[in-house]
Amino acid sequence: MAEKRYTDEQKDEFFRILDRGGTVRAAARAAGVHENAGYNWLRKTGLTMQRATPRIYPPELKEEFLRLVRERQIISTVARELGIRRPTAYAWARKAGISTSEARRVNPRREEFLRLRAAGLTRAEARARVGADARSATDWDKGITIISRGRIYPDGRIVRYPEQNNGDMPERRTRAIGGSVDLNIVEKVIHGRYVSLLEREQLQDLRRTGLSIRQIAAEMGRSPSTISRELPRNTVSTRGYMPHTAHRLSVKRRSRPRQPKLLAHDALRCYVQEKLKLKWSPQQISHRLVKDFPAALEMRVCTETIYQAIYVHARGELKRSLGQQLRRGRVARKPHRQADARRPRFVDPMNAISNRPPVVD
Repeated sequence: MAEKRYTDEQKDEFFRILDRGGTVRAAARAAGVHENAGYNWLRKTGLTMQRATPRIYPPELKEEFLRLVRERQIISTVARELGIRRPTAYAWARKAGISTSEARRVNPRREEFLRLRAAGLTRAEARARVGADARSATDWDKGITIISRGRIYPDGRIVRYPEQNNGDMPERRTRAIGGSVDLNIVEKVIHGRYVSLLEREQLQDLRRTGLSIRQIAAEMGRSPSTISRELPRNTVSTRGYMPHTAHRLSVKRRSRPRQPKLLAHDALRCYVQEKLKLKWSPQQISHRLVKDFPAALEMRVCTETIYQAIYVHARGELKRSLGQQLRRGRVARKPHRQADARRPRFVDPMNAISNRPPVVD
């Protein structure tokens, strides 16, 4: 009989790293085994590294993306507004022969604006001719260069602003056994009645010692029925129970996706859009629905749902048009509860009077 090339300890270490979310290549390198051996072990145990479903974008979206990029000369911003992945967006722009590096270095609208200002036009007249907003025109007049999430002042100062995410945590997706999941959801603790990741690791250790289900339940302070359901439900391979994989599977079953209300009801969406065009606030629209449709319960929407429809679910030009119909006209939502995510009031950090040198006194 041929001697084993790798030890059982190496195999256990490989599956331990794989269970924690590592890739096959990284797990094989850490365990000191060949990558092909890792894939063979993975196949024999019945596990698969599920790849994310490839995204298919309609041709109309691609045409809209290329049109906006040619017009605005900013690939990443247009891709984010339309909900397109950045690698895909840059690949489309490269195949279409669009390069924005030179355009970012020299802004044609800014050059035309400064030429008009030098010719004697007022700031309002010059920005109206080039189609710029008031904030950009003010920055151009002051010699301020606008960069991604920040500004460069004439004296060399660079001010960076926090990324706008409408108050939501950005996704931290990873691909592992059990499919692609958001790490923010995996790490979130909901309630003590749900089995946590630490308890799942304890369950694996107690299971390896040979204890029965009732003994494990007594040791963990859980009901025996909870343990008896947890083991068969989240055991997906011949390697037995794997705690991190089990936790990811439970998180994926937790989600209950549904279509947004304003996208599912045409009449309600049309009503909200008409009122937004009249510069009604979302709060006014929400309260007016009760008076205009007292017997139609499906014609109800709260204020936050309208804001979510504008800032979260809408994409591209629809998002820009809906945001501009609000009284404030913001394209991105201003964070209220996250004080550190707000734009600083002053460019320079404040210097307290208590820090002044003693020589002043």
